[in-house]
This record gives sequence, C-alpha cells and structure tokens, in this order.
Amino acid sequence: MHDIDATILDIRTLPGNYAVLTLDAPAIAAEARPGQFVHVRVPTLEPSRLRRPFSIYDADPAAGRLWILYKNVGLGTAALAALPAGTRLRVLGPVGTAFPLDPKGAPYLVAGGYGVAPLWFLATRLPRKGTLFVGGRTAADILETERFEALGWTVRVATQDGSRGQAGLVTLPLDEALAANPEAELYACGPDGMLKAVGDRAIAHGIRGWLSLDKHMVCGVGACLACVQKIRRNGVERLERVCVDGPVFESREIVW
Repeated sequence: MHDIDATILDIRTLPGNYAVLTLDAPAIAAEARPGQFVHVRVPTLEPSRLRRPFSIYDADPAAGRLWILYKNVGLGTAALAALPAGTRLRVLGPVGTAFPLDPKGAPYLVAGGYGVAPLWFLATRLPRKGTLFVGGRTAADILETERFEALGWTVRVATQDGSRGQAGLVTLPLDEALAANPEAELYACGPDGMLKAVGDRAIAHGIRGWLSLDKHMVCGVGACLACVQKIRRNGVERLERVCVDGPVFESREIVW
C-alpha cells in the first residue's frame, strides 16, 4: 500500500453525471488487482474532510496509469469533478482484497450502476470470457458496455424504467442465464440489495459468488472500525473490516 501524490492526466465525462479520471500513479498501478480500491483526498475540500474511496476501474503498470470511474453525487465527488487536468491528489492504495481469478464455471459479472467499475478491471484479467449483467434505474446508468463487448464479453442489460434492455431488475436476465447454465461463478458490485440477491442465488445454485461490499469508510486502513461487516466462517461469526479484510467476500460468508 502506498500514500502518494497522483496527477490527474485526463477527465472523460460520461452521460448521467459520471466521469472517468486517468491518474499518473505508477506505484499503485504496479500493484493494483481487480476488486481493490483507492482512498482519495480531494485537495479543494477542507483538511478535516475525509478521504473518498473509489474502486479501481483499470490499471496499466507499464505506463503507470490508474483509472477511477465515479458519479457526481455529493460534496466530495462534486469537488472532484471540478478539478482540472494537472491537479495533484493524495491517493492511498491499493487497498483491500481482490476478486479471485480462477472461476470454476462461466464468469457472470453483475453490476449495479457504477458498480461496473471494478468488474471492467476484472474482465480484463480473467482467463476466460463470460457475461456482464448490468442494471440501473435508467439508460443513463448503464455504463461502458461497449468496452466489454469489444473485449469479447456478452452483455445483458436491465433498467428499472425499461429505457434500455430488459425492463426490471438485473436479476431477471441473471436468473434466465442461471436456468440455462447454472455452472457459473458470480462476481458482483453494486448496492446492498442487489448484492444480497446475487449472493442468495449463488448459494441456492451451490456456486461461488464474490461480492464487493460498499460501506462508509473513515480511515481506509482498518484502524477506525467504521466499516465493519458480520462474517461467518466455520460456524463462527465475527466482525471484519470491509476496507482491509474486504471489500470482496464470498457470498456464503456474509451475514446480512
């Protein structure tokens, strides 16, 4: 883990108030693995403001580049969105556990909105192609699907308002795929309700489901215990820190 100054090289805006930042961060890019995140201090906020966690969207160790995808939804991300290229950010990372890269069956990636970010990084590193299931409230929340398709992945889309893909929740196309091919491995990132639904399906089908949890974090290094989650292993329940013991957990471990 490194705590470094990283420079914003490029800002690519996406529909729906989303953006992708390209950072010059060689030390972090060299070690980043899919599912890990960075903890960013936004320089224009007051010094007392907390850092913001962002999933690593992609990393290029050779070029020393790191990418994060985020949505402008609050004070911190609004301040981040206002920064020009050339700004230096204090970035801690890579933090946390990663997704395993040894799927036992067809990899099914399940994303809710910008939960697609760590799943793109994962898709570029998995040894076999599979299917991305991505859901959102509207078409504007469906991000970067063309990149998955160009990489050779099948993409299934669901929106709650029916403005793109199947009308309804992302679990609808996932259920159809599991009915046709239950020998899969699930990887998911998104809101808790979606994660629990995906985890329940993994358990019901007797397959592995890897869930990236999203908790409010303070320190990002496991010291403050603000982001704990109840986990059960070998019949024993304990609280673990999502920032360093996670954010990726296997579905059968999580006590909702």
